[in-house]
Amino acid sequence: SLSLSTHTKMPVGGGSSRLLLALLLLASAEAFAAEDRENRSSWGSIFLATAKDEGGLLRPGSAAVADPVRDDMVGVGVDDDIDAEFAGGFSSLDGMLQWAIGHSDPVKLKEKASDVRRMSADELKARRLEIKELMEKLKMPSDAELMQTAINDLNNSSIPLEDRQRALNELLVLVEPIDNANDLDKLGGLVAVVRELHNSDAEIRTTSAWILGKASQNNPLVQNQVLSHGALKILMKLVQSSDTEEAVKALYAISALIRNNDNGLELFYAETGDVMLQDIMSNSSIDIRLRKKAVFLVADLADQQLENVDSVELPLFRTHLFLKSVVDLTLSSDLDLQEKALLAIRSLLQLESSAALVFNELCGLDKALERIKEQLEVLTAADRGGDFARDIENLRREVSFIFHRRLEMGSEVPT
Repeated sequence: SLSLSTHTKMPVGGGSSRLLLALLLLASAEAFAAEDRENRSSWGSIFLATAKDEGGLLRPGSAAVADPVRDDMVGVGVDDDIDAEFAGGFSSLDGMLQWAIGHSDPVKLKEKASDVRRMSADELKARRLEIKELMEKLKMPSDAELMQTAINDLNNSSIPLEDRQRALNELLVLVEPIDNANDLDKLGGLVAVVRELHNSDAEIRTTSAWILGKASQNNPLVQNQVLSHGALKILMKLVQSSDTEEAVKALYAISALIRNNDNGLELFYAETGDVMLQDIMSNSSIDIRLRKKAVFLVADLADQQLENVDSVELPLFRTHLFLKSVVDLTLSSDLDLQEKALLAIRSLLQLESSAALVFNELCGLDKALERIKEQLEVLTAADRGGDFARDIENLRREVSFIFHRRLEMGSEVPT
């Protein structure tokens, strides 16, 4: 989460200001309790006790907070140090109250608290207005304001790399709500983030891809906006990165952009996205996380095709080399990758154009299913794999059933 200190600071001018702030807060509390005058005499002791309970904020005979680090500091004025602490901002009224009490003279505060309790209703109302004005000054910026600040930082070519990364990290959090994601382009954020995909720093590129993926997920408006900025082609190049995290986040963003988006799918295939997926799945030297994301995307694309029965089936679903790259993933000893491959095969087998003979004669699916069965039997006998292994076995049986049913239907091998 973003702290108030990131964007909102308020200077304080020494002990008198701190005492005034504490008294204003006490006055506000008195005003809220004005209808119950019998209890007013306890306010001062309640707040002073609270300050004492909160980690011993008051040092006997002093207005400073006990801090071993501060005690060791040389050549730093107490007021300067306290002002610097206050400049950090507060996340709540209670936090500000504790600070004000903890940095005020307890004797003077107790004396003034008595004066506060003698205030009339009109005087208390006036003090409440002062508190309201003070809180307005300390008001937390809106998400749109925080986003704009981060975007302005990205547009500032002179800021250091760490500040650029910080701005991206803030946007990564802020774009999670769909309303914020929808505002990103209007604020100039998409242009700025897409531009960062060209940054020479891998971490900057990685976070930028992550932002685009998160903002686009299940959001057709943002999907089309990102696509219109030409991000898909850049992301497909980043998938080839030697930096695994960058490649993974780029593929994540691609998946988010093309999911249930006809325009995105068209651009994806125009950029030979099917070849990209095939290369990832068939290369055993590639990080397994990337291969998992690739086959998961294949399953997702096949499921989309099944849901849209009237749409023309994509050519990759009839390409035997592509299908073989999916089946070969079942050879992995990683159960999670096996499961994702089986899920993809299950969906692919249900497509109208699916040819079981291709899966059998050219992809070796029947033998692959037998190997998985034997592997799971070994794991079960050794009491390894647990429920996950049993779930995969159930999935394997389902795939085998669909596969043999399609074989019986006599599907023809496509040309």
